[in-house]
Amino acid sequence: MFRFSQLIIVFTIACLSISSTVFAEGYLTSIGTGADQIPVVVVKGTPYEMGKKQGELIREDATQMIQSLMKKVQTAAPERCSNASLDAAWKSIAPHTDPRFKEELRGFAEGTGMSLKMLQRAHAMPVVMDYSCSSIAAWGSATKDGHLYQTRNLDWSMDLGVQDYPCITVYIPKNGVPHVNPTFAGFIGANTGMNAKGIVLSEMGDSPGKDYPFDMNGVHFTTLFRQVMYDADGLEQAIDIFKNAKRMKKYHYVVGDGANLGAVKMLAHAPDLKIWGDNDPNDELAPAVMKNLVYQDEGRGAFGPLQKVYGKIGAPEMIDIACQIPIKGGNILDVVYDATALELWVSYAEKQNEAYQRPFVHFKLKDYLK
Repeated sequence: MFRFSQLIIVFTIACLSISSTVFAEGYLTSIGTGADQIPVVVVKGTPYEMGKKQGELIREDATQMIQSLMKKVQTAAPERCSNASLDAAWKSIAPHTDPRFKEELRGFAEGTGMSLKMLQRAHAMPVVMDYSCSSIAAWGSATKDGHLYQTRNLDWSMDLGVQDYPCITVYIPKNGVPHVNPTFAGFIGANTGMNAKGIVLSEMGDSPGKDYPFDMNGVHFTTLFRQVMYDADGLEQAIDIFKNAKRMKKYHYVVGDGANLGAVKMLAHAPDLKIWGDNDPNDELAPAVMKNLVYQDEGRGAFGPLQKVYGKIGAPEMIDIACQIPIKGGNILDVVYDATALELWVSYAEKQNEAYQRPFVHFKLKDYLK
C-alpha cells in the first residue's frame, strides 16, 4: 500500500511537471524554396518560454546576425552606436517597455547563449537610428473583395546585412492574441506585423539625422507594436494603446483592422498625435485622398497607381504598387497583408538585391494556429 501511494505521488509530480511546461513548445519550419526560402519559427507559452525556445531554434543565425550587426553599426557610427550610447538608450526606454518584451528578451538570451546586455544593445540600436519607409491600407469599396490589404516597405541600410537573416516568428502566447512578426533572426522587436484578430501595423520614420540626439524617454515603436499585437482585438483598442503610450521621436503609423474593415493613419511626432481616417479633407495629403484608403508614401507617387486600380485592389495590385514606392538602395523588406484572411506576402532583400526586385512568398497565419 505504501509503495502504491509512492507510485501515485511520483506519477502526480510527473504529470504536474509536464503540464507546467506544455506551453513551452516550438518548432522551426520554412516557406518558399531555394533562394526564396524563409525560416518560420513557431513558439508557444509565456514570454520567457517563447523567447527561450525561439533562441534555441535559431541560435546560430541569431548569433551571427546580432554579432555582425553590432560590429557594422559600431564601425559605421562609432559615437551614436557606442556601447555607452546604446546602454543609455536602453536605460531610457526600459521603464516604458512592455514587461513581456523584456521577459522574452531574457529568455532569448538564455536560449541563444548571447549575453542579455548585448541583446539589449542590439534592440536599442533602432532607437538611435533613422528610418524612412511607406505604407498603404485599402478595404471595402477600394478592394476587389472588400478585404483589408495593407503594405509595409522597410527602407533601411543594405550595408548592415540584416536581410541575409530573414525570419518570420509566430507567437502563440499563453495569455494574449497570437501574432506574426516578419523580422530578422535575433531581432524580436516588430517593424511590422499582424495578429490573429486582423490588426496589422506599419511604420514610417520621420526623425532626420539632424534631430539627433533624440529624446528617448519613451517606448520605441518596435516594442510598442508587439504590445499592440498581444492586446488589441479591434482598431479602437489598438488606437487607445498608441494614445496611452509614452511615445518618442517622430513617426507615421498605419494601423489596419481586417476583421472590422477599417484603418487609420497617425502622425506621431511626440508628444503630439494626429489621427486621420479615410477620405479625410484634413489629411496631410489632401486632396489626394480616397474613400476606404489611407496611405503615407513620403511623396513617392502612390496616388496615381492607386487611382488606376481603385475598386480592384487585391494582393497582386498591392505588391505592384509597393514595389513602385520604396527608397531604392535601401529596401530590405516588403510585406503585403490580407488582414481579413490573415495572410501575407513577404519579400526580403538578398545580398544587394533589394526586396522590391525579388519574389514575394505567401504565408497563411491560420496554418500555424491549428
